Amino acid sequence: MRLWVLVTATVVLTFISLFIGAIDIKPTDLLDWESDETQIFLMSRLPRLMAILLAGAGMGIAGLIMQSLSRNKFVSPTTAGTLDAAKLGVIVSMIFIPSMSYMGQILFSFSFALIGTYVFMQLLERIKFKDVIFVPLIGIMYGNIIGAISTFLGYEADVLQNVDTFFLGSFTLIVSGRYELLYVAVPAIIIAYIYANKFTVAGMGEDFAKNLGLSYRTVLNIGLVLVAIISTTVVLTVGMIPFLGLIVPNLVSLYLGDNLRKTIPHTIFMGAAFLLACDIISRLIVHPYEIPVNTTVAVIGSAIFLIMLFRGKAYAKK
Repeated sequence: MRLWVLVTATVVLTFISLFIGAIDIKPTDLLDWESDETQIFLMSRLPRLMAILLAGAGMGIAGLIMQSLSRNKFVSPTTAGTLDAAKLGVIVSMIFIPSMSYMGQILFSFSFALIGTYVFMQLLERIKFKDVIFVPLIGIMYGNIIGAISTFLGYEADVLQNVDTFFLGSFTLIVSGRYELLYVAVPAIIIAYIYANKFTVAGMGEDFAKNLGLSYRTVLNIGLVLVAIISTTVVLTVGMIPFLGLIVPNLVSLYLGDNLRKTIPHTIFMGAAFLLACDIISRLIVHPYEIPVNTTVAVIGSAIFLIMLFRGKAYAKK
């Protein structure tokens, strides 16, 4: 698939997204700068669009980095416990340090996401049976353990309902002033592109990377930090969006291969286009109401995930 196709699809979906919602807004309404439609467009529709684009591109790149470093196509922030660890960090800060500032919660969530991802990578190094399907199943179990801890803490502190609402995974409440944290993903994506070739080499194994003079541990740590940064910004702004970082890099690699320098631009636009499409579907199914986008992504993403699992199993038997 050509890059211009993805760009065109993203642009078309962007235009559709801007003019779909509970309140009917037409392009001609924007000619009146003082109209209510224009204010809604600027305060709600445009910020929502930017949040979708940044979250989709960011989670796609996070999944691409994790799959490259772990050498497994079924590893992502969803199947490695990264998102669950970021969620746990926020819950711990809310319960044990209730007076903590928003910036403090960000740092807490980032620290937990980084530690959680690092622990998962260490588990991979100690597993001898690294089957293509076995590894993500371990990651899912690992994430469920972290999720269970979060649920227990939330239940004991009687904040479980608030926590579930906070991490719902929806763009409904995104307005101007509540999504800007996602812009942190932009420099993370740029750094990922700069280190793309090194991530590709590191993905070939520690011994191979060292033979080429590459500091494997340094590159690995940089990758983990980037994944933690992106995951934290998305979780704190939008909530939990499953499977996005898993299926987008896989779809790109099907037709473009595993060279990160080439796949990163495609992953950015496919991630944005995929999340835009899911958000549009979420708004149209029960219009003028909408369902959380994480539900739509989970349904579509889980179906694609199962297809990839069966494909991977069939390929492993050959």
